[in-house]
Amino acid sequence: MKDKDFEKIYEQYKAQSNMESMNNHNIDDGKEQIVAVRKNDDGDLIAFKTNTGRELDYLTALEEAKAGNLANIDVFHKYGRDIIRSEPDGIKDNNLDQLPEF
Repeated sequence: MKDKDFEKIYEQYKAQSNMESMNNHNIDDGKEQIVAVRKNDDGDLIAFKTNTGRELDYLTALEEAKAGNLANIDVFHKYGRDIIRSEPDGIKDNNLDQLPEF
């Protein structure tokens, strides 16, 4: 088998993925975006504020995310329950944990 530069191929993949991610985040799809979070004393996310000013408790935000009403948010099942998280786009600044608190 011909020697391949796996590192170079992976870097190309990441660069392509980052460009697609940046392009997708610039599209205004009309969905609300989470712009701030509230955490409890343990650092767990317990509430979310959207760009329209709505404040959502965790369960409401979870339902909104499942319905596809929140931009750049994924729901996945872990620890026996559904969990909200930001889309894994490689941009740390828009991770839910990095957003300002309200």
